This record gives sequence, structure tokens and C-alpha cells, in this order.
Amino acid sequence: MVDNRHATALVIAGVLSVLASVYLSVSVGSPHWYRYTSPPVRAEPNATELRALQDEFLEGEFDEKTVSDALFRMNGTLGLWWRCVQTPTDAHWYREPDPKMVMECVSFTLSQQFTPKYKEPGNHNSGEDLIRTYLWRFQFFLPLVSLGLVVLGGLLGFCACLCGSLTPALFIGLIHLLAGLCSLATVCCFLAGMDLLHRVSVLPDRVDGTLGWSLYLALIASPLHMMAAALLMWAARSHSQSYDRMTVYRVA
Repeated sequence: MVDNRHATALVIAGVLSVLASVYLSVSVGSPHWYRYTSPPVRAEPNATELRALQDEFLEGEFDEKTVSDALFRMNGTLGLWWRCVQTPTDAHWYREPDPKMVMECVSFTLSQQFTPKYKEPGNHNSGEDLIRTYLWRFQFFLPLVSLGLVVLGGLLGFCACLCGSLTPALFIGLIHLLAGLCSLATVCCFLAGMDLLHRVSVLPDRVDGTLGWSLYLALIASPLHMMAAALLMWAARSHSQSYDRMTVYRVA
């Protein structure tokens, strides 16, 4: 039998797990982990240069320096799977006081996710930067691991409900704890990678970078997973102790 306290804990843990998974899924699929704010362009030569940079960003071969320059200078946003820049809709947009802009995004392909990073972005002769390379790969891989662990925990929980047993709850709690750690590690890898990128890149004047709402969603998902893990492990432990006391009472 599962008493009301344990049943309530399991329900709350399930709600927290679903919320955390939704938050993490939304954050992974959105491009708003980091945002750059660039000054407006008012000269035709600069506008021509930006248009060429835009075409290279949207249609050219992947190059970290080109991508970074476009993000820096075109109010770009960066996510785990997407990169976006703001592009003008009018050919003479630089003459207008408030030109209309649209957001255009390009996804990172699987091969681009595993492309080596170099000590000088864009310079393949500068040597591979192993730290940035593996930070980028981990930030792509870890959220998938986190979501996969939650799915595994959900399947085990469904089987446990069919069997009417709380025994697997401790293991499911440990799975959620690992999922929370993976979510937190994803955010840490992204922040560390962005900091290292800014150290080896030259940002244009008056360009500011801020954290986006997607990163905060992923950051919120981590403690939600951990709270779900704590409730599951508490329910399993408390139920086990109650069962042991009941067994002793019956024997006596």
C-alpha cells in the first residue's frame, strides 16, 4: 500500500519532472541563449559590407569567424542548435531612421556541431582549441542525455505504477538527479564556451552581449529535476522504513 504522503510526493515529483522537461526542450530548440546588441548602421559602405556578411552567414560554408562576426554586427542571437541575425527588408534601409528588420535563422548541422574550434577563429593554422571544441560538443550532447534519462525514468515509473510498487522510485530519483546535473552542466558548458570565444575574438565597438531567456529556462529545469529526485528518493526511503516497521510489528 502507498499512503497519502507518498502518493502526494510522487504526484508532485511527476509534475516537476514534466515541467523541467518542457522547459529544457523549449530552451534547446530556441536560439535565444545569448544575444548581441549592435549599433545601427548609417553609411552605405558599411551597409554593403553587412549585406555581404549576411549572405555569407545564410548561404555560405560554415566558418566560425564569419558566423561570429555576423552575430556581433547584426544583432545576432545564438542557441544550442540555431544561430540568427536581424536582416533588413528594404534595400536602402540604412537611410531610414527606424528600418524594419526580420530575424533569419540557420540551424547547426550535425557535422557543424562537431567541427573543431581553433585558437584563432577562422584560422585553421592556429591549432585546434580542444577546450572550446569539447565544451561545444558537450553542450550539444548533455541536454539530449538529460531528456533521455527523464524518458527512461518515466517508463520505469509507469511500469512501477502497473506493478503497484514503490521500489523503483529510488532508482528513478537517481535518474532525475543525473538529468538535473546534465541540465546544469549544459548551461555551464555554454557559458564557459562563450567566455572563451570572447577572449579569442575582437568584438566591435559598442557591441553588448546579454544572456537570453532560453538559457534561464534551462537553468530553471535543473533544480526542478533535482527537486523531483529528492521527492522520489524520500518517498522510496520513507515507504521502505514504514514497510520494515510493519513487518517487525507483524512478526512480534
